[in-house]
Amino acid sequence: MMSLRNQVQLIGNLGNDPEIIKLESGKKLAKFSIATNESYQNKQGERVTETEWHNIVAWGKTADIIEKYVGKGKEVIIKGKLTTRSYETKEGEKRYTTEIVCDELVMLGGK
Repeated sequence: MMSLRNQVQLIGNLGNDPEIIKLESGKKLAKFSIATNESYQNKQGERVTETEWHNIVAWGKTADIIEKYVGKGKEVIIKGKLTTRSYETKEGEKRYTTEIVCDELVMLGGK
């Protein structure tokens, strides 16, 4: 059960082509976002779909696979963990962002 403490699994579609960054150390980073949709009926009986966007980062071999095979609109399953990091804007403001660090990716059919 210890391995389930910080685990995320999502099925969604890429909003854009992944951004691939090659670091000076030789490591490769893939950054992209996926959209997940949830549908329900509101009080008026209308079908409503809500879209949630999730920021994903992947390193190493997973980033290599993403670079070669994954693009905008592609449906994927992501497994990873939630991480929060801070950064400073050009104006000196401290900001926080939550991302999913992907350690497994499965490409689904379609798109």
